[in-house]
Amino acid sequence: MSEERNEFEVRRQKLTNLRNSGFDYPNQYKPTHHAASLRAEYDDLSKEELAEREIRVSIAGRIVLRRDMGKASFATLYDNGERIQIYVRSDGIGEDAYDKFKHLTDVGDIVAVEGSVMKTNRGELTVEAQDLNLLVKSLQPLPEKYHGIADQEFKYRRRYVDLIVDQDSRRVFHVRSEVLASIRRFFHARHYWEVETPMLHPMPGGASAKPFVTHHNALSRDLYLRIAPELYLKRLVVGGVERVFEINRNFRNEGLSTRHSPEFTMLEFYESYATFEDLMNLTDELMRQVVNDATGASQLKFGDLELDFDQSARRITMLDAVADELGENLDSLRDKSHARKLADNLEVHIADSMDAGAILNELFESCVEPKLQNPTFVTQYPASISPLAMRNKEDPDFTDRFEYFIAGREIANGFSELNDPDDQRSRFEHQASLRSAGDEEAMSVDEDFLTALEYGMPPTAGEGIGIDRLVMLLTDKHSIRDVMLFPQLRDRE
Repeated sequence: MSEERNEFEVRRQKLTNLRNSGFDYPNQYKPTHHAASLRAEYDDLSKEELAEREIRVSIAGRIVLRRDMGKASFATLYDNGERIQIYVRSDGIGEDAYDKFKHLTDVGDIVAVEGSVMKTNRGELTVEAQDLNLLVKSLQPLPEKYHGIADQEFKYRRRYVDLIVDQDSRRVFHVRSEVLASIRRFFHARHYWEVETPMLHPMPGGASAKPFVTHHNALSRDLYLRIAPELYLKRLVVGGVERVFEINRNFRNEGLSTRHSPEFTMLEFYESYATFEDLMNLTDELMRQVVNDATGASQLKFGDLELDFDQSARRITMLDAVADELGENLDSLRDKSHARKLADNLEVHIADSMDAGAILNELFESCVEPKLQNPTFVTQYPASISPLAMRNKEDPDFTDRFEYFIAGREIANGFSELNDPDDQRSRFEHQASLRSAGDEEAMSVDEDFLTALEYGMPPTAGEGIGIDRLVMLLTDKHSIRDVMLFPQLRDRE
């Protein structure tokens, strides 16, 4: 029998003994204090002051450390991310109660303690128990305190254990919560509506990605899990909601990597009478606020990088970025045959169906993107790979679109929205032809969205920001699984 299994059986027997003596899982307990509030109120008082005041409190928490010494024990309780010590004596809670505590409770159990606040000779704030009751018996042992969880996959599969024993993991998800709260404050202050749009779509749209397919029995038809909320949010803009945002869960049937997950969280927002340049300015403001709210500073460290969000991000066009990196002439990069030869020489894979714009994008992603370490807006994306973006009036082969990069990864994508229904139809039809030719990520023709555009959408700019990648940046984590509470994983063999 494995050591873990043996420990489980020992704890199971203890639970049986407890049940035989009348224990049952209580359905409520209301402590008067938590570990954090005790420290805030009483840490500054001396041992003598606490003894004189005789402060009585009740607390509850999970035992994460314990040290038994004959007729007395010290234990550390874990309570909502904070720790507090308790002191348990046989002449404090009674011999029978102490014997039960000593022999039938374990590290991992959740207990309720009523007693007096004191300090030990070493100055440790402690609750001396006058009454102690078991609330929950833990049958599974926690990881050994000095080594924690060595198996990274165990952390992902049993995040609930990870959050108990690893304070850094708890920090990551606290930062994530602060990021979401900060984003909401930012947009509410600018009079944006927060909305919820469908997660089941009659056809995939809003981004180029392979969708997940499900079947609705009552409607007797296939539906697609949302790959992006874009087309629904723009329907709302048509309806007169001039500032709108959604924090949404998206699903894309793609591979797993340190930067990709089949389900992920996005912020998408749209503003009428704004341009893609306005949104770049807004993104600088948003990042400055979120970084400050989540970390308490405007500078942060990511790997070996020192990033400063007090400064506005650099801006460069895709053509200029590729030309500068490869030492090429701007006009030559527009020539399909030259661009293809260049890609072949650099061993960048190019599909036969790609035009000059798509080849330029492949060159950018392979040769330039990994080197964009400091915050950078790359603008003017080719029209052929931007089916929902407004063409640039001076150079219609390109669009008024940007992507925002930090540490060699895309954080955001935004553009002035295409609101010409005829141009949008032709681009949908081009996408549909690619889909018919076997491109599973290409879009379909969304007739209802085209009808919405025919009612008239005001000049509008929109943007999507990847929340998971943003949290990775703010917490110095280099795998998306580290910032997702319950990431998708492959089955165990």
